[in-house]
Amino acid sequence: MKADLHNHSFLSDGVLSIEDIIHYSKKVGLDCISITDHDTLAGIIQAYTLGEKIGISIIPGVEISTVDYKTNRSVHMLCYFPKDFFKLQGFLNKILINRENAKRQMAEMLMKEYPITIEHIERYSSKSESMYETHIMQPLADLGYTNVVIGDLYKELLSKKGKYYVQITYPSVYEALDIIKEVGGIAVMAHPGQFDSIELLEELAIKNLIQGIEYNHPRNSEEVKKQIKDIAQKYDLIMTGGTDFHGYYSNSPHPIGSFTCPEGEVERLIRLDHERK
Repeated sequence: MKADLHNHSFLSDGVLSIEDIIHYSKKVGLDCISITDHDTLAGIIQAYTLGEKIGISIIPGVEISTVDYKTNRSVHMLCYFPKDFFKLQGFLNKILINRENAKRQMAEMLMKEYPITIEHIERYSSKSESMYETHIMQPLADLGYTNVVIGDLYKELLSKKGKYYVQITYPSVYEALDIIKEVGGIAVMAHPGQFDSIELLEELAIKNLIQGIEYNHPRNSEEVKKQIKDIAQKYDLIMTGGTDFHGYYSNSPHPIGSFTCPEGEVERLIRLDHERK
């Protein structure tokens, strides 16, 4: 099966709808897809229903924002096949609220420098389960201050080193892993190359707290992929793959299906879910 297991819709910080993502996934020849919006399960039922209609397998998923407080580094944890959606979303709602509050603070500061309005920002954020930097930047692009939503102006204003950045409080990676286990999900660490998480990856593997690792991803270098493969083989972890698709809301965009699971690995993921039922 050709599977892309990391994609974002406009329910979080992507450009396209669930419907568009699934139709285009089918069009580019994918057999299986997961829409892993940040901290929300809002699109899962729609995705599953549409996938059944057009003949593409849907793996329910979500990307959970966490922090390794030992190193103060971000860690993104993918949860596939959660069984108790309501319990998991209850945990995730706290993240969504914290994010919304932080982004509105950022927007208020930005509006003192630029002639944009909260109504203009909400035109873009209203479809999402939370406000994101992309929704704040889009009005600046509309007004001609930039022609790239995620570019140099974004870095200057809203990135983690930007002058209007407001820190969000996230759960620890261990809290997230606890809830994934409680709801019967499969825990897969996302893109360890992005946050320099190889050491943490092995620590979690040793403790048997994760079942997989995202191997094929645009921000995993060849060196990181070699390290991932070694750890996956040593601890019998599933190696997934995904494009981390956001449309043009990305500093280096890739089309759906650009990065997929290594051969046989999505079947292992599905088999593990069946064994747990």
